[in-house]
Amino acid sequence: MATTTTHKNGIRVCIDRGGTFTDCVASIPVPVSDTYPSGRKELVVKLLSVDPSNYPDAPREGIRRILEIATGKPHPRDQLVATEELESIRMGTTVATNALLERKGERCALLITKGFKDLLLIGNQSRPKIFDLSITKPDVLYQSVVEVEERVTLVGYTSSPMGIVENIDPNDPSFIKGISGEYVHVLQKPDLDKIKKQLQDLYSQGFRSIAVCLLHSYTFVDHEQAVGALAQEIGFTHISLSSAIMPMIKIVPRGTSATADAYLTPCIKTYVDGFVSGFDENLTKNVSLQFMQSDGGLVPVSHFSGLRAILSGPAGGVVGYGMTAFDPKEGTPVIGFDMGGTSTDVSRFSGKYEHVFETTTAGVTVQAPQLDINTVAAGGGSMLFFRNGTFVVGPESASAHPGPACYRKGGPLTVTDANLVLGRLNPEYFPKIFGPKENEGLDVAITTKKFEELTKEINDYMTKDKESEGLRWNHMSVDEVAYGFIKVANESMCRPIRALTEAKGHDASKHILSVFGGAGGQHACAIARALGISSIFIHKYGSVLSAYGLSLADVVYEAQEPSSETLSGKSLPGLKERINVLVSQCHEELGKQGFEKGHIECEIYLNLRYNGTDCALMTLKPETADDWNFSEAFVENYKYEFGFHLPDRDIIVDDVRVRGIGKSAQSSSLSVHEEIKTLKPKPVDASNAEGLTSIYFETGRNDKTPTYLLEKLPIGTTVAGPAIIMDANSAILIQPFCTGLVTSSTVVVTIGDGHKSKVTTEMDPIMLAVFGNRFMSIAEQMGRTLQKTAISTNIKERLDFSCALFGPDGGLVANAPHIPVHLGSLSHAVKYQMEYYKGDITEGDVIMTNHPAAGGSHLPDITIITPVFNNGEIVFFVASRGHHADIGGILPGSMPPNSKELYQEGAAIRSFKLVSKGHFDLEGLTKLLVDEPAKYPGCSGTRCLRDNVSDLKAQVAANHKGIGLVKGLIGEYGLDVVQAYMMHIRKNAEMAVRDLLKGALRRSHGQDLVASDCMDDGSRISLRIEINPEDGSAVFDFEGTSEEVYGNCNAPTSVTHSAIIYCLRCMVAMDIPLNQGCLTPVTINIPDKSMLAPSETAAVVCGASQGCMNNLTFGVGGKTLDAETGDAKVVEGWGYYETIAGGAGAGPTWNGQSGVHTHMTNTRITDPEILERRYPVILREFALRAGSGGEGLHPGGEGLIRDIEFLEPMERTIRKKDGLLVVASKAEESGEETETVYRTVNLSGKNTAHVKAGDRLLICTPGGGAWGSKDDAAKHAASSVPASQQQQVYARGSVNEYQALQEASV
Repeated sequence: MATTTTHKNGIRVCIDRGGTFTDCVASIPVPVSDTYPSGRKELVVKLLSVDPSNYPDAPREGIRRILEIATGKPHPRDQLVATEELESIRMGTTVATNALLERKGERCALLITKGFKDLLLIGNQSRPKIFDLSITKPDVLYQSVVEVEERVTLVGYTSSPMGIVENIDPNDPSFIKGISGEYVHVLQKPDLDKIKKQLQDLYSQGFRSIAVCLLHSYTFVDHEQAVGALAQEIGFTHISLSSAIMPMIKIVPRGTSATADAYLTPCIKTYVDGFVSGFDENLTKNVSLQFMQSDGGLVPVSHFSGLRAILSGPAGGVVGYGMTAFDPKEGTPVIGFDMGGTSTDVSRFSGKYEHVFETTTAGVTVQAPQLDINTVAAGGGSMLFFRNGTFVVGPESASAHPGPACYRKGGPLTVTDANLVLGRLNPEYFPKIFGPKENEGLDVAITTKKFEELTKEINDYMTKDKESEGLRWNHMSVDEVAYGFIKVANESMCRPIRALTEAKGHDASKHILSVFGGAGGQHACAIARALGISSIFIHKYGSVLSAYGLSLADVVYEAQEPSSETLSGKSLPGLKERINVLVSQCHEELGKQGFEKGHIECEIYLNLRYNGTDCALMTLKPETADDWNFSEAFVENYKYEFGFHLPDRDIIVDDVRVRGIGKSAQSSSLSVHEEIKTLKPKPVDASNAEGLTSIYFETGRNDKTPTYLLEKLPIGTTVAGPAIIMDANSAILIQPFCTGLVTSSTVVVTIGDGHKSKVTTEMDPIMLAVFGNRFMSIAEQMGRTLQKTAISTNIKERLDFSCALFGPDGGLVANAPHIPVHLGSLSHAVKYQMEYYKGDITEGDVIMTNHPAAGGSHLPDITIITPVFNNGEIVFFVASRGHHADIGGILPGSMPPNSKELYQEGAAIRSFKLVSKGHFDLEGLTKLLVDEPAKYPGCSGTRCLRDNVSDLKAQVAANHKGIGLVKGLIGEYGLDVVQAYMMHIRKNAEMAVRDLLKGALRRSHGQDLVASDCMDDGSRISLRIEINPEDGSAVFDFEGTSEEVYGNCNAPTSVTHSAIIYCLRCMVAMDIPLNQGCLTPVTINIPDKSMLAPSETAAVVCGASQGCMNNLTFGVGGKTLDAETGDAKVVEGWGYYETIAGGAGAGPTWNGQSGVHTHMTNTRITDPEILERRYPVILREFALRAGSGGEGLHPGGEGLIRDIEFLEPMERTIRKKDGLLVVASKAEESGEETETVYRTVNLSGKNTAHVKAGDRLLICTPGGGAWGSKDDAAKHAASSVPASQQQQVYARGSVNEYQALQEASV
């Protein structure tokens, strides 16, 4: 849209400073004419972001060039840039992002509450990549940490069934009401004299930037402010207080946010100072200088901070397509697709910017409003591989250096090379900036040569593979290979788009696809067709849309405060008062920036969640001025997001937020949608073609594909595919059966049905990759449905579940998310039910099971299995397994540490038709979960039947979603093809495992692999692996393993299979499909009645797991005896469960990792502030155990210390831990004074205890163990892993956060 403003009539410059190029879009005043009816013309300047031999700063150089063009006067580089012609400068920059990625920020220190010096290093304790043996986590941003001796804790707790429990002494001044309305108890005031000395020590060490993050400072700011005042007095130039940066609960993300601000903001200020220094003195006086924030709003340079600059660059693109492709009258939502050289950014706009408030970039989690921009590791520079018979694209990137093969720097084959060899990139229209003298074009010859070599490799592999099966391979051409990689790349980019839309309940096909970025136009038609999207919008400034979007952006100012109110008619007046104060702040600040009251809008939000849940939704106030019905808006949003609501629960206000918007521009022209209605389309004149090009499409080569220049095409021109439309900086590929329409601002492409090659049952390495993505997408979308519709914290928020697809034989096809303990065991459950019913399963039946003898893991993991029918026959199965919070047994949580028999762990169900011919059997379910477990001595039935039922219905819904997707795939390709590729994908995994096993045999010099180890109780697990050198098959023989134990350290056979798949996948060290093929080469022998194949009544909750799962539960309630009658009764209570990380072991080429989960679990841990809000405990310490990792050539990772003080008696505390001590306090009266005597009790590694108020539990988890001797350093000097030469692409956005949370589950 064109824009008009009321400001002075000067040159307006918008700049997007990217990593490789800096894009400048200028609006220059000219006389009003038919050509320029708005009195302005636009100018685009593109230059390298770094070119020190020619200019010191790219944005300033861009402005200098613009001024020369606009004024016709010289502006010498060696002089300050004159500013009298400039009206405004708006900039988006990657300075903060690059400093974060490259770890080149300001040297800074962290001050944090004593006992938590390692908290930000531990983070949420999950490992980033679940199958990496060499665990790497991004470094923390601070170089020094100081522990502040102060402590406050929240008063009361929210987990009680009776509501919030608060015990406040009104006469005690240490009880103080915080900003959120919660009371805090000041346990220890800070010693300011000591802190001052600590700060002076930091200052003397050269630190000038610090971050301060103290527990519960989001609501109680006094201690942080006192520290900040001392730091300012000493002379620190930058002080980031977490309470000022982002006053939201959760100390870990708030702390990382504060350190990110301390790390990045000085860099921003240094850059801005350098930028300003190149202009005359009037720049800051007379020119409006604004920067784009991550939330899509502009701020004056004085307000720009590093924390809010991380997405400064891509945010402009979201504003750009949101303002140009979305029409409020039409209401069609838009998907933004920004494809660059190393990655692709995907986002969505439907009239309001979609923000997220906790995101991770380059391993740093921050709390700040950011546009939900999802980065995918697939771009023009994504590298191409042929592995184990399949095509693989990325995630490795060739980056700018060496870049793709065609860049003449010896780089690898990439997506860009594939487009070049297919003819989709024309070297004539590409900048000639390559070669030794940087004056040559793209190198078609080297790209063709490398593709010929890769094609030969593929044909040789496939010929040999087919001959082994007695088949013939039809050799692929270079074109077919290159096109195959493009198809795989497109499918990999479609997956996150489906995830982004499906996650929020949207249908991807009902969107417009707005494509921008240098590489997007080459893939637009294929992406849209794959998603079922019918319209593509490509703006005329699509290649510089992030810069152009800055001209359309508004100025924003946000004010936010924490809250803990329950939303009600009683609390609303107080909330209104707080909102009005924040609104006044926004008006005052925007007024200072020159905005009149009529040009200021305020969006009012409450961050709301249901009591007892963690899912908060930032809820916008209804548009009507006097409509304050936030409850209705929240319920509507919740139902839309999750498919249900919780009418019997209170709604809690976590935050009050006001977003002030200074409207800097308004629409003055027709939208694209409106303009199209006025046009009379006319086919392009073929004589306007610049030339004919040979391009490869699905149907083959078209040697007469015309190329048109966009600037020469009149408005209303239609261009039928195949064709290429070139603009100044990118190419738009109009595929066959598609049509482009040229409007005044946009090329609108309509997608036709197109030609689709017939896919046969014969294995094709391209379709193998495509089907791999499609099968996994089915499992992922099942998981999305389960997470949305479940109610319990375990499933909805911790995502402790798995969803999977199985063949008609019950063998695994695809499993998501990757929870190690579920990987192989789910297939056992499906196969058991097939044998159990022997065909007595009809359409509409849904089977429920959790018994270890029936393929279960431990009893809380309930599996729901649904057959997929086609023409009356079962053709697939879908299944979902979720961890239920309670299913009965002797203790709450159904995970007792001292269980001896299976019945003590809760309801055990071999098989139950939860749904029979479409009828949900609630009565039968209640009997199984409530009545049956309570029949056993000391046991009760489930303590949360309502949640069980809700979650089971969610699992049924997830399976139903999977059935629909499977049937859709069958409808698209045919049953025979789908089932054939199911087998092909299994074979692909099988071949990878066979190659792995052959390699292991070579490394062992042909000897069997033998290992034996003992549990703490002396029980032995023995394993001998005998590998066949000819075919790579292996026998895993567990002969010598101890008999089952009279305890719960027994593992069902299915779990042993899971462990083997997990280990094989770790050792393969590449991304292979996880399916039944992984175990095809493996024969597993387990002695009957051993601890790995226990009897059907054996307790199994611990699953023969040692060292990698440190579990703690505590709580009150459950089955007890009535004091008067002696009758059994169930007391409603609460419970808490966590798994605590330890150290990861070192290896031959890597150091261990400290404070991280290993192997069979990867759960996130509850934030300390959330823990103390919910439960009557104080977390006294959470830190690394120094010296516990072990010393060696490669040191092991350190374990953890977790010290918890209980504030109330608890009827049961359950411990399952390696190295555990409880410190009990006992009050004894001595005269008039009370003396506290401490008694230390060793609870050993596994125990249960009753605790009193004041008791403390000290948990010490094990270190990982070192590799080699420290004396071997010289001998092994060459054994370290070489640094990767490929660029690391950091995924980000809500889709990545969900995937990370999936992998951070039990």
